[in-house]
Amino acid sequence: MDLLNTLVDKGLRRELPTRDEALAVLATSDDDLLDVVAAAGKVRRHWFGRRVKLNYLVNLKSGLCPEDCSYCSQRLGSTAGILKYTWLKPDQASDAAAAGVAGGAKRVCLVASGRGPTDRDVDRVSETIKTIKDNNEGVEVCACLGLLSDGQAERLREAGADAYNHNLNTSEATYGEITTTHTYEDRVDTVQKAHAAGLSACSGLIAGMGETDEDLVDVVFSLRELDPDSVPVNFLIPFEGTPLGKEWNLTPQRCLRILAMTRFVCPDVEVRIAGGREVHLRTMQPLALHLANSIFLGDYLTSEGQAGKADLEMIADAGFEVEGTEQVTLPEHRAAGGCHDGGGVCGSGGGGACGSDAAPEASEPRTGADARTDLVAVRRRGAGTDLAPNA
Repeated sequence: MDLLNTLVDKGLRRELPTRDEALAVLATSDDDLLDVVAAAGKVRRHWFGRRVKLNYLVNLKSGLCPEDCSYCSQRLGSTAGILKYTWLKPDQASDAAAAGVAGGAKRVCLVASGRGPTDRDVDRVSETIKTIKDNNEGVEVCACLGLLSDGQAERLREAGADAYNHNLNTSEATYGEITTTHTYEDRVDTVQKAHAAGLSACSGLIAGMGETDEDLVDVVFSLRELDPDSVPVNFLIPFEGTPLGKEWNLTPQRCLRILAMTRFVCPDVEVRIAGGREVHLRTMQPLALHLANSIFLGDYLTSEGQAGKADLEMIADAGFEVEGTEQVTLPEHRAAGGCHDGGGVCGSGGGGACGSDAAPEASEPRTGADARTDLVAVRRRGAGTDLAPNA
């Protein structure tokens, strides 16, 4: 396909595809899917080889959030039967993190529900970061605490945080349909605060919330402009008891096309398969490793994930290798900070239209009776419980 050859060439040059090209990837047929994966895989291997970075989530404070994000089991008004607990103590969080590190995780992601941290919360998390780093040599720590106020990103950086996560989640045009208690602009502002403080910015999306192809392209192009170092691609976990609990809009094939489009738009960025891969990719997970160079190990914030041992076996069986703490994740030009130009597009260029005919209709999404509710399991182990974590 001329489209795929063009996208590979652009990806190797870090050149931005056109919107039409990105949309064409999402519109490819299932018959062309392996060609799409192979093409995006060339770009992934050029910048990241066959390495897979493992990340491990620690939910520092679960549930009881005042925000109304429709996708979230911790939201205001959620009746999902998730774990609810207040802040973990630093040693508790460190013990949870150690389990992930022992399983091969290179980065620990510290997450807390809520609109954003108070200054006291920042003090608490800063102590937790120091405890984790003292007990786990070489580990990276990413904080995800919601909207940041002035000066808070700098304080987290001083405490030893390496990165800050705050996802855009969906397009600016549809954001108000998903969340009303804060704005899309609030999220952009927090990512920019992380950048300005010298933290590695991490920002991604959630697919499967009823969005259009245009919405998906919009949010990935917006992420490219924000220039985060890592882009987590979440696939909606439809929790019963949330407004999106009956949204089953994804097939494994669509998930792979979304990951491929993200890789073409963000070729030299850490693309991470995040929440929902077990629910929506299922047995196609190994193919996704040809597109993304990073995954979460084990469980998520409020839901169970694939067993950590199974993750490691999947990586090895697919011919990939776990990235070690001594290895630098990002390509040299990004690791050196050369791509952060104040929000501009790194290595962007023009480009003509894709020049391809309209693609055949893709596979239909799962709905109704096809929904895999059996794969949505509430986390009952690890942080906030007396049971050993899954790592």
